[in-house]
Amino acid sequence: MQGRIMNALHLDDVAKLLLRWVVGGLMLFHGFAKLVHGIEFVRISLEKAGLPIWLSPGVFIGEILAPIMLILGFGTRLAALILIVNMAFTIHLSNQEAIYSLDQFGGWAMELNVFYLVTSICILLLGGGRFSLKRSGILS
Repeated sequence: MQGRIMNALHLDDVAKLLLRWVVGGLMLFHGFAKLVHGIEFVRISLEKAGLPIWLSPGVFIGEILAPIMLILGFGTRLAALILIVNMAFTIHLSNQEAIYSLDQFGGWAMELNVFYLVTSICILLLGGGRFSLKRSGILS
């Protein structure tokens, strides 16, 4: 009986919704900060790495557009893939020294980056779930 109630509530889909909202909502803060304060440091990081600086506006796709898509559940897997690429760039460009470091509170200096990377991989694998705008196809 309890199993049927749990299935009727679609708890796995509720979990997918919460995961999308947390990842998307928290990442939006990073995107809005870049809108307000600019992305010059992204350009500098790309240049130091020998990459073209025309890639720098891509941070807005990864930190504003993709999170909004996650929150809405529209193109969820595509949005997750964009976040994965965004986090790969972030880790490569600005946090390589943090791989072997602890922060001032004793936590791994890479934990936030790894959180976004791994949760985005989970969303890519799970999809958007029942409570999304688009539930079918490769983009759901």
